[in-house]
Amino acid sequence: MARIVVIGAGMGAMAAAARLAVAGHQVVVYERTETYGGAVRRFERDGFGFDTGPGLLTLPAVYRDLFVKTGKEPLEACVDLVQVDPSSRHVFPDGTEVSLPNASRAGVVSALDEALGAGAGQRWGDFLVRAREAWDRTRRPLLEEPLWPNWQVLADREPYPSVPHRRLLRTRRAGTLAEVGAWELRDPRLAALLECHALAYGLDPRTAPASAAVLPYLEHAFGTWYVRGGIRELARAVYERCLARRVEFVFGAEVTGILEKDGRASGVEFADGTAAEADHVVAGVDPIRLRGLTELPPDGDGEVRAEAVTPGTGRLALLLALRGAREAGAAHRTVVHAPDPERELDLLTSPGGALPLRPTVTVLRPGDPALTPDDAHESVVVSAVVSADFDWAANATVRRCAESMLEAAGRAVPGLRERLLWHEVRTPLHTWEETGAGHGAVPAPALAAGRGRHLHPANTTRLPGLHRVGGWSHPGGGLPHAGMSGALVAGLIVEGPEFRGSQ
Repeated sequence: MARIVVIGAGMGAMAAAARLAVAGHQVVVYERTETYGGAVRRFERDGFGFDTGPGLLTLPAVYRDLFVKTGKEPLEACVDLVQVDPSSRHVFPDGTEVSLPNASRAGVVSALDEALGAGAGQRWGDFLVRAREAWDRTRRPLLEEPLWPNWQVLADREPYPSVPHRRLLRTRRAGTLAEVGAWELRDPRLAALLECHALAYGLDPRTAPASAAVLPYLEHAFGTWYVRGGIRELARAVYERCLARRVEFVFGAEVTGILEKDGRASGVEFADGTAAEADHVVAGVDPIRLRGLTELPPDGDGEVRAEAVTPGTGRLALLLALRGAREAGAAHRTVVHAPDPERELDLLTSPGGALPLRPTVTVLRPGDPALTPDDAHESVVVSAVVSADFDWAANATVRRCAESMLEAAGRAVPGLRERLLWHEVRTPLHTWEETGAGHGAVPAPALAAGRGRHLHPANTTRLPGLHRVGGWSHPGGGLPHAGMSGALVAGLIVEGPEFRGSQ
């Protein structure tokens, strides 16, 4: 039985802790804040509740596997997991709207043809077939296996089978997601539908590789899911599974250093000067903070990539308390697309973190009685991707952006202004405080191609006994990817370097 210290109580860290405890190890999780879940949190006021991190779940099989491998009760016995239908509603700048059925190719094709014109659905359906091929090529190395030592193969080879495009007497293939939208979908609304999946993770479709096509494919193939009571209930269930497996949690314990002995990690030290010994240390922190905790030998190209993929984007959210219940037939998720997407991306990626005042806005309306004081009210979350480098103490600018987001949300919520009781604004500063990630940045899933800029540091490090877990390590950000990082770390510790991932 090994003594294992886990730094942080994020979703990936808890997933690793539960699996390691089942394998017979003594596991202690040290979390610098007073609660678990990392970015998966809840804000409560006046009987209203809001998810302040992810509001929906894709690829629930990751957490089903976690619960199967760590106890007798399956995931569905611990949370009420339901499919969201429609998967999403989209409102475009020209006034066009479309609602997309959940996990139904035929339904999506029909809906797009009806809303956008004949042929639109077929083009999207053909794109999904190609996206599936990219998924099949990258699923194991980018989600189910530790990062390959020869990761350059993933960096240099584009897995998306783009359609040849003839331009200026030359035949080209799409190398970026934006080119896929422009050359293969051939409709700005379909392109916006494609690109919003990348933008949701702070990725610029103009530079994101074509392999980012797997992001919309994940929703199409595996559905979009909600946990009744909010996604925070998933974090609660994972935390309680850890407790049931006798994982110990110590909250309010800030780790300030990783101890080394005989060339390997041997424990951690805390802000109060105390220390805890360990045979293995699992760090659920971002790469910059990890380098501040230890004299970690450089990983060469791997460390360069770690800095390159650290995104400069976070999340601005408005938590809306509304009088009146959600109307019948309302979509759980509505995306209100920006009127000028090029300007939005230019400002989002500009040096100094300029703030788009009319961004793409996602409106989540769960219609969940657990999140309201009674059935005569509604809890709504409105969010946009923003620069994490912006001066979020500049309250006047934040108010202007919040006002613009409210205006956009009015296209998704009838009578929004008249129904609004109050709202809370949450900026990347809140994320920074809760997760410790620099400037409140949010990590994206790992992607192939793009010269490796969208890969994440391996779960192993050059310091024996020290492992990385969570969204800032392989296979990247998002609830399913963070959960898989926990499975990979547990496998590497239990089985050793020969571990090759789930079968």
